[in-house]
Amino acid sequence: MSPDGEEKVIGGGKLEHAVDTSQRKTKNLYNKMEWAGAFGDIGTLIPFVVAYITIVKIEPLGLLFMFGVCLLAAGFYYRTPLPVQPMKAIGAAAIAGGISPAALFGSGITTGIFWFFAGATGAIRPIAKLATKPVVRGIMLGLGLSFMVDGVHRMQSAPVLAGIALVVTYLLLTNPTFPAMFVLLLIGVGSAPIMNPEIMHELAKIHVGFKLPVFALPSITWNDLVVGTLLFTIPQIPLTIGNAVIAIVAENNELFPDRKVTERGIALSQGIMNLVSPLFGGIPMCHGAGGMAGHVRFGAKTGGALVILGSILVLIALFFSDSVAIIFKIFPNAILGVILFFAGSELAIVVRDIGDKKADFYVMLIVAAFAMWHMGVAFLVGVILDNSLRRGWIKI
Repeated sequence: MSPDGEEKVIGGGKLEHAVDTSQRKTKNLYNKMEWAGAFGDIGTLIPFVVAYITIVKIEPLGLLFMFGVCLLAAGFYYRTPLPVQPMKAIGAAAIAGGISPAALFGSGITTGIFWFFAGATGAIRPIAKLATKPVVRGIMLGLGLSFMVDGVHRMQSAPVLAGIALVVTYLLLTNPTFPAMFVLLLIGVGSAPIMNPEIMHELAKIHVGFKLPVFALPSITWNDLVVGTLLFTIPQIPLTIGNAVIAIVAENNELFPDRKVTERGIALSQGIMNLVSPLFGGIPMCHGAGGMAGHVRFGAKTGGALVILGSILVLIALFFSDSVAIIFKIFPNAILGVILFFAGSELAIVVRDIGDKKADFYVMLIVAAFAMWHMGVAFLVGVILDNSLRRGWIKI
C-alpha cells in the first residue's frame, strides 16, 4: 500500500476513534442529565407521600410500589418525561378530612372508571377542543406561579439554606458536568443533620426488610366507593381536565413534537393507572403538567428519567417500606421549595409565545389568576371569556 493510502487508513482510524469517543461522552452526559432530571418532581412527590403516610395512614409499601410501577410504565410507553403525580385535590381533601384509606382507594377506582370511559368513548375530545391557546397558556401560567409561590413558602422554613441553594442552582442550571440537581440534593442531605441533629439517630433505625404489596380490594366497601366518589372523585375532575389533560398534552407536544400525545390517550392512561393502583394500596394519580416542567428543567429529555425514579421507588417500597418516613427526612423542606420554584418557572415561561394580541393576553392573565385558586373554574372562566371576546359580546 502506498504511503498516501496508509495515511488515509490511519487518518480514517483516528477519525473513527474521535467520533466514537465523542459519542461515548455524549451518551455519558445524556445519562447524567437523565439521572438529574429524574429528581425534578420530588418537590411535589415527597410532601404528599409523607402526608399520606403520617396523616391518612396509608401503607408506604403499596403507595410507593404502585407509584413506581406507574412511572416505569409511563417512561417506557411515552418515551418523554411525562410525569406521574398525586392528584392534588384528592390529596388535599384526604389529608385535611381525616378520611379512611379504604375511601381513598374507592375514589381511585371511580376516578379510574371515569377517565377510562372518557378516553375510550372519545368524550374528552369536545372538552379539549374548547381549550384555545390563551386558555391553555393561562392554565400553565397559573400552575407555574402556584408552584413558585409554594416553593417560596417552603423556602421560608430555612431562608439561608434556600438562598445558598438558589444561587448554586442558578450557577449550575446549564452546567452538564455538575448537574444542578445533584448538587442541590447534596446540599440538602448535608444540611439535614445541621438543621435536625436528631436525624442521625433516626437514620440509624433504617432497616432492610423485603415485603410484597397486599391486595387491597377486599377492604373496599360500597360505602367507601360512594364516599370516595362524592368527596374526592367529582371535585378532582375539573382540576384534572385543566392540569393533567389539556396542559400536559400542550406541554409535551411543544417540548417533544416527535413524540406527541393526545387528550384521549392521556385520559385512557389515567383511567388505567387509577383502576390498578388502589387494588394494591396505591393512591389516585395523574399526569400533572408541573411534573414534566420539573423533570425537564433539571435535564430530562426522555422517559429514562421516569424509569430511574420509578425503579428507585419500587426498591424503596419492596425493601425499605418500614423506614420511608425516616428516609424522606433527609430532604429539608427548603430544598424541596427550591425544586418547586424552578419547576414552576419552567412551566410558566412557556407562555412567552402568546403573541401581542391584547385579547389573548388578557384571557391568559384572567385564567392564570383563577388557576392559582382552582383549575376547573379557571378552565370554565377562560372558555366563556375567550368565546365572548371572539364573538364581540364583550370588549376590553
